[in-house]
Amino acid sequence: MSKQIRFNAFEMNCIAHQSPGLWRHPLDRSTEYKDLAYWTDLAQILERGKFDGVFIADVLGIYDVYHQSAEHALTGAVQVPVNDPLQIVPAMAAVTKHLGFGVTTSISFEHPYPFARRMSTLDHLTKGRAGWNIVTSYLESGSKNLGLKTQVSHDNRYDIADEYLEVLYKLWEGSWEKDAVLRDKEKGIFADHTKVHPINHEGQYFSVPGIHICEPSPQRTPVLYQAGASSRGQKFASQNAECVFISAPTKIAVKKLVAGIRHNLVKEGKDPNSVLIYTMLAIVVDETDEKARAKFQEYQQYGSYDGGLTLASGWSGVDFSQFRATDQVEYIQTNAIQSMLQSYVEADSDKIWTIEEIAHWTSIGGNGPVIIGSPTTVADRLQEWVEETGIDGFNLAYILAHKSFEDMVEFVVPELQRRGVYQTEYAAGTLREKLFGQGPLLPENHRGASFRYHSKQIKPLVVAERA
Repeated sequence: MSKQIRFNAFEMNCIAHQSPGLWRHPLDRSTEYKDLAYWTDLAQILERGKFDGVFIADVLGIYDVYHQSAEHALTGAVQVPVNDPLQIVPAMAAVTKHLGFGVTTSISFEHPYPFARRMSTLDHLTKGRAGWNIVTSYLESGSKNLGLKTQVSHDNRYDIADEYLEVLYKLWEGSWEKDAVLRDKEKGIFADHTKVHPINHEGQYFSVPGIHICEPSPQRTPVLYQAGASSRGQKFASQNAECVFISAPTKIAVKKLVAGIRHNLVKEGKDPNSVLIYTMLAIVVDETDEKARAKFQEYQQYGSYDGGLTLASGWSGVDFSQFRATDQVEYIQTNAIQSMLQSYVEADSDKIWTIEEIAHWTSIGGNGPVIIGSPTTVADRLQEWVEETGIDGFNLAYILAHKSFEDMVEFVVPELQRRGVYQTEYAAGTLREKLFGQGPLLPENHRGASFRYHSKQIKPLVVAERA
């Protein structure tokens, strides 16, 4: 039997996420993003399709690299306006029982202490279905709005992230012992204070002396996602991530990224298949290949050339407006997403990209490919991608909200289930249990597990008694 295929829905609390211009299509709902019904409807569609979860991207900044201006981002609603990703999750959790929620927040823009509480709260409210996509942020506009004169260098952001995660692991895993919470109403003791510990963290970037102010959530540490594909990003992922999200335009590029991630896992002494890898793509499906191609051609009429280059310039840190449309894309070292240009220039020697091609490519489905066809054709292509690249699943970018996901649930999921390569029922338990079939907590060989409470490492919290 072929390898099982997994789906996440790639979303963002905004209008034009990965397909700038398509919000103008009469069937698109993305301008409703401010309404809770938009998100609860989406959650129910995805749970009906047995998706692993919804992966919610985020930026705290604006795409102003293209033409050195925010004009095209604002006129085309290219990931702006954008609302907070965490606040929509409880509403989606309330109308579902199994769907997971991978939310993106940046280590560059929030201190780890309040963030630890936010994620513990989310894990409680979702009954253990919370995940966190760890990013270090690539938009300089976001850094400046938080008081930084310029963005921290690419690799240094990961150095900070290493310590950021250490603080979180100490709070989530080490502050409260597993039997600290008693809830003893007769004795009037909610928690055993001798089993709640300050973390006493003093590091290069953070000082956090106290306890975690949330009791342990179902997973303690949320499922950890990571999307960095640079060499430094892959090293960080191999030490922390449980799921990795990658994005590249071709199979060859994806295969190279997967091989690099698996290799780094082995270097860290881990099973190379212990991490789930999802690659981004979009799907246009209909009853027949002909209907699907006609649908795609219709979508192309709404795609925005400037919107595509607004995204590509923001992701890469390169202002593509300075080049002619027919100029070939070259690798330029920047402080943004370094793997983005590499995926176009270095990964596939058989393909030479022009600026114009990237503009049209990214205007429909973002940086990933688009698979077009009947349910049979799409299922064939998805299985080929899994078998030829070594990925575990797909982060599916929508072209039309929520039409793209409705089509997936109607056409593609039943075909994959018929072939025995897609789940027909959810596993029980938390998101971590559903994904990995083990317990709700980080496995013992994970970096975070080493920060669990040991009596010699952390002094007990001393509570002054009344005289």
